[in-house]
Amino acid sequence: MAPMTRDRSTPEGVPTALNAEYYAQRASTALIVTEGTQPSADGQGYLLTPGIHTPEQVAGWRKVTDAVHAAGGRIVIQLMHTGRIAHPGNTPHGRQPVAPSAVRPAGVMFTASGPQEMPEPRALSTDEVAATVEDFRRAAAYAVEAGADGVEIHGANGYLVHQFLSGNANRRTDRYGGSVAHRIRFAVEVAAAVADEIGAGRTGIRLSPGNPYNDIREDDVHDTYPALVRALAPLDLAYLHLIHAGDEQLLGTLRSLWPGTLVLNRPGADLAARARDIAEGRADVVTVGTMALANPDLVDRIRSGAPLNTPDPATFYTGGASGYTDYPVRRRP
Repeated sequence: MAPMTRDRSTPEGVPTALNAEYYAQRASTALIVTEGTQPSADGQGYLLTPGIHTPEQVAGWRKVTDAVHAAGGRIVIQLMHTGRIAHPGNTPHGRQPVAPSAVRPAGVMFTASGPQEMPEPRALSTDEVAATVEDFRRAAAYAVEAGADGVEIHGANGYLVHQFLSGNANRRTDRYGGSVAHRIRFAVEVAAAVADEIGAGRTGIRLSPGNPYNDIREDDVHDTYPALVRALAPLDLAYLHLIHAGDEQLLGTLRSLWPGTLVLNRPGADLAARARDIAEGRADVVTVGTMALANPDLVDRIRSGAPLNTPDPATFYTGGASGYTDYPVRRRP
């Protein structure tokens, strides 16, 4: 199950009994990767997203992991620092967003008072970048304390780790900006810190080479991502999770460079196409998003050939049980 933001935690970022029910319903998938979870207060960008940096949040996540494990599942918490993709009105602290550089992203952010332009972020100092690496380390330890089977570092979709990789969001002149070797440094340091804290076998990382989402522009993906994967490979992480953006040549290159388990998400693809990715060696595991969102019993439906429920996008982020825990389960004969 791929990570999907659902905006159903408390304003303090604490998962609830409703979140536990949602994830437990989907425990038959081989592995659940949770929604993006902020590793620090400054890592929050959206309304009602969960965190994993306070005792209350740890206790909330423990309810979720206990429910999933009781249902026979496995679950990793995705650590997502949104960086500049944020608005102060969505956070309890109301501070200016932070980012690699003071470059305002194009687009608007949904807030409680309606859509608003995202403000210019504050550039992290070199010391603050190192402190943010430690935020990820600490959050990973909290995730394990909360009963998670591991964590996934979100290095994709235009959020903080991805911002450091991108030339348009990262205009730094210190050791974290400029050359490819400098721009990949933050991602590698975060992965190394998390693996050191909780074990490489509990640590995955998600990347989305060439994905322009959240105003990201990458002109050198064929240089940046092979260099990044080469640097990550010695860490012996549990898996590399790639979001495929259509560049088959790059996918093949990264597959050849990654010595461990490669997890592939091919957005919009049907089940047959995803199965071919495994059969033809492009991936070891595939993830599904809205299919799992709309079908708590997805595994059973696939095995039996039963039709799938249709996702309702109007309820993806609206809060409450509607479109969250009320999708029907197949009646067995």
